[in-house]
Amino acid sequence: MLAYIVRRVLYAIPILVGVNLITFLLFFIVNTPDDMARMQLGTKRVTPDAIEKWKTDHGYDQPLLWNAKEKSLTKTIFFEKSVRLFVFDFGAAEDGRDIANEIATRMWPSLALAIPVFLVGLAVNITFAMLMAFFRASYLDFWGVVLCVAMMSISALFYIIGGQYVASKVWHLVPISGYDAGLGAVKFLVLPALIGVVAGIGSGGRWYRTLFLEEMSRDYVRTARAKGLAESAVLFRHVLKNAMIPILTGAVVVIPLLFMGSLLSESFFGIPGLGSYTIDAIQAQDFAVVRSMVFIGSLLYIAGLLLTDLSYTLVDPRIKLE
Repeated sequence: MLAYIVRRVLYAIPILVGVNLITFLLFFIVNTPDDMARMQLGTKRVTPDAIEKWKTDHGYDQPLLWNAKEKSLTKTIFFEKSVRLFVFDFGAAEDGRDIANEIATRMWPSLALAIPVFLVGLAVNITFAMLMAFFRASYLDFWGVVLCVAMMSISALFYIIGGQYVASKVWHLVPISGYDAGLGAVKFLVLPALIGVVAGIGSGGRWYRTLFLEEMSRDYVRTARAKGLAESAVLFRHVLKNAMIPILTGAVVVIPLLFMGSLLSESFFGIPGLGSYTIDAIQAQDFAVVRSMVFIGSLLYIAGLLLTDLSYTLVDPRIKLE
Protein backbone atom coordinates (compact mmCIF):
# COMPACT_ATOMS: atom_id res chain seq x y z
CA MET A 1 0.00 0.00 0.00
CA LEU A 2 2.89 2.38 0.76
CA ALA A 3 4.26 1.95 -2.77
CA TYR A 4 0.78 2.69 -4.15
CA ILE A 5 0.53 5.90 -2.12
CA VAL A 6 4.01 7.04 -3.18
CA ARG A 7 3.18 6.37 -6.83
CA ARG A 8 -0.06 8.34 -6.61
CA VAL A 9 1.75 11.25 -4.96
CA LEU A 10 4.33 11.29 -7.76
CA TYR A 11 1.54 11.20 -10.35
CA ALA A 12 0.05 14.28 -8.69
CA ILE A 13 3.08 16.48 -9.47
CA PRO A 14 2.59 16.75 -13.28
CA ILE A 15 -1.16 17.15 -12.70
CA LEU A 16 -0.59 20.12 -10.41
CA VAL A 17 1.89 21.64 -12.87
CA GLY A 18 -0.67 21.26 -15.67
CA VAL A 19 -3.47 22.78 -13.59
CA ASN A 20 -1.25 25.75 -12.72
CA LEU A 21 -0.31 26.23 -16.37
CA ILE A 22 -3.95 26.16 -17.51
CA THR A 23 -4.95 28.59 -14.74
CA PHE A 24 -2.09 30.88 -15.71
CA LEU A 25 -3.03 30.87 -19.40
CA LEU A 26 -6.74 31.43 -18.77
CA PHE A 27 -6.06 34.29 -16.36
CA PHE A 28 -3.60 36.14 -18.58
CA ILE A 29 -5.66 35.62 -21.73
CA VAL A 30 -8.31 37.78 -20.08
CA ASN A 31 -6.04 40.07 -18.04
CA THR A 32 -2.64 41.47 -18.92
CA PRO A 33 -0.20 42.68 -16.24
CA ASP A 34 -1.03 46.23 -17.38
CA ASP A 35 -4.74 45.60 -16.70
CA MET A 36 -3.90 44.26 -13.26
CA ALA A 37 -1.81 47.36 -12.53
CA ARG A 38 -4.65 49.69 -13.55
CA MET A 39 -7.10 47.73 -11.39
CA GLN A 40 -4.86 47.79 -8.32
CA LEU A 41 -3.84 51.44 -8.72
CA GLY A 42 -7.52 52.31 -8.67
CA THR A 43 -7.73 54.87 -11.43
CA LYS A 44 -8.03 54.83 -15.20
CA ARG A 45 -5.68 57.78 -15.69
CA VAL A 46 -2.49 56.23 -14.35
CA THR A 47 0.80 57.08 -15.99
CA PRO A 48 2.91 54.50 -17.85
CA ASP A 49 5.64 55.03 -15.24
CA ALA A 50 3.24 54.12 -12.43
CA ILE A 51 2.19 50.96 -14.27
CA GLU A 52 5.79 49.91 -14.84
CA LYS A 53 6.67 50.58 -11.20
CA TRP A 54 3.73 48.46 -10.00
CA LYS A 55 4.71 45.61 -12.32
CA THR A 56 8.32 45.73 -11.09
CA ASP A 57 7.30 45.84 -7.43
CA HIS A 58 4.95 42.87 -7.82
CA GLY A 59 7.11 40.73 -10.12
CA TYR A 60 5.08 41.15 -13.30
CA ASP A 61 7.82 42.84 -15.34
CA GLN A 62 9.08 39.51 -16.75
CA PRO A 63 7.77 37.67 -19.86
CA LEU A 64 4.86 35.33 -19.26
CA LEU A 65 6.19 31.89 -20.31
CA TRP A 66 9.45 32.31 -22.24
CA ASN A 67 12.21 34.84 -21.69
CA ALA A 68 13.64 35.38 -25.18
CA LYS A 69 16.41 37.72 -24.00
CA GLU A 70 17.73 35.31 -21.38
CA LYS A 71 16.65 32.24 -23.38
CA SER A 72 15.24 30.84 -20.17
CA LEU A 73 12.04 29.37 -18.76
CA THR A 74 12.92 30.23 -15.17
CA LYS A 75 13.02 34.02 -15.51
CA THR A 76 9.34 34.25 -16.34
CA ILE A 77 6.18 35.18 -14.46
CA PHE A 78 4.87 31.61 -14.63
CA PHE A 79 7.98 30.03 -13.11
CA GLU A 80 8.52 32.63 -10.41
CA LYS A 81 4.88 32.70 -9.36
CA SER A 82 4.19 28.95 -9.55
CA VAL A 83 7.25 27.17 -8.15
CA ARG A 84 6.77 28.56 -4.66
CA LEU A 85 3.32 26.98 -4.47
CA PHE A 86 4.85 23.50 -4.30
CA VAL A 87 6.51 24.39 -0.97
CA PHE A 88 3.25 26.08 0.17
CA ASP A 89 4.74 29.57 -0.06
CA PHE A 90 1.67 31.46 -1.26
CA GLY A 91 3.22 34.89 -0.83
CA ALA A 92 1.16 38.04 -0.47
CA ALA A 93 -1.97 39.21 -2.24
CA GLU A 94 -1.84 42.27 -4.44
CA ASP A 95 -3.14 44.35 -1.51
CA GLY A 96 -0.21 43.21 0.65
CA ARG A 97 -2.04 40.78 2.95
CA ASP A 98 -0.46 37.38 3.59
CA ILE A 99 -2.38 34.72 1.66
CA ALA A 100 -1.50 31.83 4.00
CA ASN A 101 -2.80 33.80 6.98
CA GLU A 102 -6.00 34.66 5.11
CA ILE A 103 -6.52 30.99 4.22
CA ALA A 104 -5.96 29.88 7.82
CA THR A 105 -8.44 32.50 9.05
CA ARG A 106 -11.14 32.00 6.43
CA MET A 107 -10.97 28.21 6.50
CA TRP A 108 -13.03 27.97 9.70
CA PRO A 109 -16.14 29.84 8.49
CA SER A 110 -16.07 27.66 5.37
CA LEU A 111 -15.90 24.49 7.46
CA ALA A 112 -18.62 25.75 9.80
CA LEU A 113 -20.94 25.91 6.80
CA ALA A 114 -19.68 22.98 4.73
CA ILE A 115 -19.53 20.26 7.42
CA PRO A 116 -23.23 20.52 8.50
CA VAL A 117 -24.31 20.66 4.84
CA PHE A 118 -22.22 17.59 4.06
CA LEU A 119 -23.24 15.45 7.05
CA VAL A 120 -26.93 16.38 7.15
CA GLY A 121 -27.19 16.26 3.37
CA LEU A 122 -25.63 12.80 3.22
CA ALA A 123 -28.02 11.48 5.88
CA VAL A 124 -31.08 13.06 4.25
CA ASN A 125 -30.19 11.91 0.73
CA ILE A 126 -29.49 8.31 1.77
CA THR A 127 -32.64 8.14 3.90
CA PHE A 128 -34.82 9.57 1.12
CA ALA A 129 -33.26 7.24 -1.45
CA MET A 130 -33.75 4.17 0.76
CA LEU A 131 -37.36 5.17 1.30
CA MET A 132 -37.94 5.35 -2.45
CA ALA A 133 -36.12 2.04 -2.97
CA PHE A 134 -38.12 0.34 -0.22
CA PHE A 135 -41.40 1.47 -1.81
CA ARG A 136 -40.14 1.04 -5.37
CA ALA A 137 -42.73 0.97 -8.19
CA SER A 138 -45.25 2.69 -5.92
CA TYR A 139 -46.76 6.16 -5.89
CA LEU A 140 -44.23 7.21 -3.25
CA ASP A 141 -41.37 6.15 -5.51
CA PHE A 142 -42.91 7.80 -8.57
CA TRP A 143 -43.55 11.17 -6.94
CA GLY A 144 -40.21 10.99 -5.15
CA VAL A 145 -38.43 10.71 -8.51
CA VAL A 146 -40.57 13.53 -9.93
CA LEU A 147 -39.63 15.69 -6.94
CA CYS A 148 -35.92 14.88 -7.42
CA VAL A 149 -36.03 15.78 -11.11
CA ALA A 150 -37.87 19.02 -10.34
CA MET A 151 -35.36 19.98 -7.64
CA MET A 152 -32.44 19.15 -9.93
CA SER A 153 -33.89 21.45 -12.57
CA ILE A 154 -33.99 24.47 -10.27
CA SER A 155 -30.92 26.70 -10.11
CA ALA A 156 -29.06 27.02 -6.82
CA LEU A 157 -29.55 30.78 -7.07
CA PHE A 158 -33.31 30.26 -6.81
CA TYR A 159 -32.92 28.40 -3.51
CA ILE A 160 -30.59 31.09 -2.15
CA ILE A 161 -32.62 34.12 -3.19
CA GLY A 162 -35.95 32.45 -2.37
CA GLY A 163 -34.68 31.30 1.02
CA GLN A 164 -33.38 34.77 1.87
CA TYR A 165 -36.65 36.39 0.85
CA VAL A 166 -38.95 34.00 2.71
CA ALA A 167 -36.94 33.20 5.86
CA SER A 168 -35.32 36.60 6.37
CA LYS A 169 -37.47 39.26 4.75
CA VAL A 170 -40.96 37.80 5.16
CA TRP A 171 -40.73 35.66 8.31
CA HIS A 172 -37.75 37.44 9.94
CA LEU A 173 -36.46 34.16 11.36
CA VAL A 174 -32.73 34.62 10.68
CA PRO A 175 -30.45 37.43 9.45
CA ILE A 176 -30.30 37.75 5.67
CA SER A 177 -26.48 37.81 5.66
CA GLY A 178 -23.44 38.35 7.85
CA TYR A 179 -21.23 36.38 10.21
CA ASP A 180 -20.13 36.43 13.83
CA ALA A 181 -17.49 34.67 15.90
CA GLY A 182 -18.17 31.70 18.17
CA LEU A 183 -21.72 30.56 18.84
CA GLY A 184 -23.00 33.81 17.46
CA ALA A 185 -22.34 32.42 13.99
CA VAL A 186 -25.11 29.81 14.35
CA LYS A 187 -27.92 32.23 13.49
CA PHE A 188 -26.06 33.22 10.32
CA LEU A 189 -25.33 29.62 9.28
CA VAL A 190 -28.76 28.04 9.76
CA LEU A 191 -30.29 29.39 6.55
CA PRO A 192 -27.33 28.75 4.16
CA ALA A 193 -26.85 25.27 5.63
CA LEU A 194 -30.55 24.45 5.19
CA ILE A 195 -30.50 25.76 1.63
CA GLY A 196 -27.38 23.71 0.88
CA VAL A 197 -29.07 20.54 2.10
CA VAL A 198 -32.32 21.18 0.23
CA ALA A 199 -30.52 22.08 -3.00
CA GLY A 200 -28.68 18.75 -2.97
CA ILE A 201 -31.67 16.48 -2.34
CA GLY A 202 -32.63 16.21 -6.02
CA SER A 203 -29.32 14.96 -7.41
CA GLY A 204 -28.29 13.07 -4.27
CA GLY A 205 -31.61 11.30 -3.80
CA ARG A 206 -31.77 10.14 -7.42
CA TRP A 207 -28.17 8.93 -7.44
CA TYR A 208 -28.45 6.92 -4.22
CA ARG A 209 -31.80 5.50 -5.31
CA THR A 210 -30.13 4.20 -8.49
CA LEU A 211 -27.37 2.58 -6.41
CA PHE A 212 -29.83 0.85 -4.10
CA LEU A 213 -32.05 -0.42 -6.91
CA GLU A 214 -29.00 -1.80 -8.72
CA GLU A 215 -27.95 -3.68 -5.60
CA MET A 216 -31.49 -4.95 -5.00
CA SER A 217 -31.44 -6.68 -8.39
CA ARG A 218 -28.40 -8.82 -7.55
CA ASP A 219 -28.45 -12.55 -6.78
CA TYR A 220 -27.53 -12.26 -3.09
CA VAL A 221 -30.65 -10.13 -2.48
CA ARG A 222 -32.88 -12.76 -4.09
CA THR A 223 -31.16 -15.40 -1.94
CA ALA A 224 -31.78 -13.37 1.21
CA ARG A 225 -35.44 -12.99 0.33
CA ALA A 226 -35.72 -16.69 -0.43
CA LYS A 227 -34.45 -17.42 3.08
CA GLY A 228 -37.38 -15.46 4.50
CA LEU A 229 -35.68 -12.21 5.49
CA ALA A 230 -37.97 -9.21 5.73
CA GLU A 231 -37.59 -6.52 3.06
CA SER A 232 -36.41 -4.00 5.66
CA ALA A 233 -33.71 -6.42 6.86
CA VAL A 234 -32.58 -7.03 3.28
CA LEU A 235 -32.39 -3.31 2.61
CA PHE A 236 -30.60 -2.22 5.77
CA ARG A 237 -28.39 -5.26 6.49
CA HIS A 238 -27.37 -6.25 2.98
CA VAL A 239 -28.15 -3.65 0.31
CA LEU A 240 -26.88 -0.65 2.28
CA LYS A 241 -23.68 -2.47 3.27
CA ASN A 242 -22.85 -3.53 -0.28
CA ALA A 243 -23.65 -0.07 -1.67
CA MET A 244 -21.04 1.53 0.55
CA ILE A 245 -18.29 1.53 -2.08
CA PRO A 246 -20.08 3.86 -4.55
CA ILE A 247 -21.37 5.90 -1.61
CA LEU A 248 -17.80 6.33 -0.38
CA THR A 249 -16.74 7.32 -3.88
CA GLY A 250 -19.05 10.31 -3.78
CA ALA A 251 -18.60 11.14 -0.09
CA VAL A 252 -14.90 10.73 0.69
CA VAL A 253 -13.71 12.60 -2.40
CA VAL A 254 -15.73 15.61 -1.23
CA ILE A 255 -14.33 15.71 2.32
CA PRO A 256 -11.05 17.53 1.52
CA LEU A 257 -12.91 20.02 -0.67
CA LEU A 258 -15.01 21.10 2.34
CA PHE A 259 -12.12 23.41 3.20
CA MET A 260 -12.69 25.35 -0.04
CA GLY A 261 -16.15 26.51 0.96
CA SER A 262 -19.12 27.34 -1.26
CA LEU A 263 -18.61 30.11 -3.79
CA LEU A 264 -22.28 31.05 -4.14
CA SER A 265 -23.49 30.60 -0.57
CA GLU A 266 -20.61 32.47 1.04
CA SER A 267 -20.89 35.34 -1.42
CA PHE A 268 -24.67 35.76 -1.09
CA PHE A 269 -24.76 35.32 2.70
CA GLY A 270 -21.68 37.42 3.45
CA ILE A 271 -19.74 34.58 5.09
CA PRO A 272 -15.99 35.40 5.17
CA GLY A 273 -14.84 31.98 3.97
CA LEU A 274 -12.55 30.74 1.24
CA GLY A 275 -15.33 30.69 -1.33
CA SER A 276 -16.06 34.41 -1.01
CA TYR A 277 -12.29 35.02 -0.83
CA THR A 278 -11.89 33.39 -4.25
CA ILE A 279 -14.78 35.34 -5.78
CA ASP A 280 -13.40 38.63 -4.45
CA ALA A 281 -9.95 37.77 -5.86
CA ILE A 282 -11.37 37.06 -9.31
CA GLN A 283 -13.28 40.34 -9.31
CA ALA A 284 -10.17 42.24 -8.18
CA GLN A 285 -7.98 40.46 -10.77
CA ASP A 286 -5.73 39.27 -7.91
CA PHE A 287 -3.78 36.48 -9.62
CA ALA A 288 -1.77 35.67 -6.48
CA VAL A 289 -4.93 34.63 -4.61
CA VAL A 290 -6.55 32.93 -7.62
CA ARG A 291 -3.54 30.72 -8.35
CA SER A 292 -3.19 29.83 -4.65
CA MET A 293 -6.85 28.82 -4.32
CA VAL A 294 -6.79 26.79 -7.55
CA PHE A 295 -3.61 25.04 -6.38
CA ILE A 296 -5.13 24.18 -3.00
CA GLY A 297 -8.35 23.01 -4.63
CA SER A 298 -6.44 20.74 -7.03
CA LEU A 299 -4.32 19.35 -4.21
CA LEU A 300 -7.36 18.64 -2.04
CA TYR A 301 -9.18 16.97 -4.92
CA ILE A 302 -6.21 14.66 -5.55
CA ALA A 303 -6.06 13.92 -1.82
CA GLY A 304 -9.78 13.10 -1.90
CA LEU A 305 -9.30 10.59 -4.72
CA LEU A 306 -6.46 8.95 -2.80
CA LEU A 307 -8.57 8.76 0.36
CA THR A 308 -11.37 7.20 -1.67
CA ASP A 309 -9.08 4.43 -2.92
CA LEU A 310 -7.80 3.78 0.60
CA SER A 311 -11.33 3.67 2.02
CA TYR A 312 -12.24 0.89 -0.42
CA THR A 313 -9.94 -1.47 1.46
CA LEU A 314 -11.79 -0.73 4.70
CA VAL A 315 -15.22 -1.45 3.23
CA ASP A 316 -14.24 -4.47 1.14
CA PRO A 317 -11.19 -6.49 2.35
CA ARG A 318 -11.05 -8.24 -1.04
CA ILE A 319 -9.75 -5.02 -2.63
CA LYS A 320 -5.97 -4.79 -2.63
CA LEU A 321 -4.01 -1.72 -3.64
CA GLU A 322 -0.91 -2.61 -5.65
